[in-house]
Amino acid sequence: MAMSGTPHQTNRLTVPGAANAAIPLVTEPDVDRSASMGSLVKQATEHMSTLVRSEIELAKMEVTASVKSGVRGGIFFGLAAAIGVFSLFFFFFMIGEILAIWLPRSLAFAIVFIVMVLAAGALAFLGWRKVKQIKKPEQTIASLTETASTLKYAATHTPETATQGAVQPTTLPRR
Repeated sequence: MAMSGTPHQTNRLTVPGAANAAIPLVTEPDVDRSASMGSLVKQATEHMSTLVRSEIELAKMEVTASVKSGVRGGIFFGLAAAIGVFSLFFFFFMIGEILAIWLPRSLAFAIVFIVMVLAAGALAFLGWRKVKQIKKPEQTIASLTETASTLKYAATHTPETATQGAVQPTTLPRR
């Protein structure tokens, strides 16, 4: 980030890589020494508001540049995956042709087909086992049940007695 200008002037904070990205900043505000406390608080509030808005704008510009770069990278990965998937057809065809050197052509391609079906079946079985291992979110369910019972209890009792008999929150173990 670079700042340009001289003191007592509005500077521009620039973000490298962001097109037309500049945030106006004031290096040293002009302060009236005889100003009342109220006007000083007002000025401080305005300066704080400007600072917060500038920080938010800076964050937006930086995130936007990063997101654009990430999207471009994702597109290249997607294209590479598509080309790789389509290339598999030629790879398996090549294996069939190589096997056809020693075996009848139909038998060579049948072997390639059977190996591919077995590999797909094995991968599907492994995926099914992993999906079966997914468990319900027990801590979240317990927390929501506790919250619901506390809210039901609070809704049926007066504000003075609602906290006396309410279900006390429990500490859930962390993973």
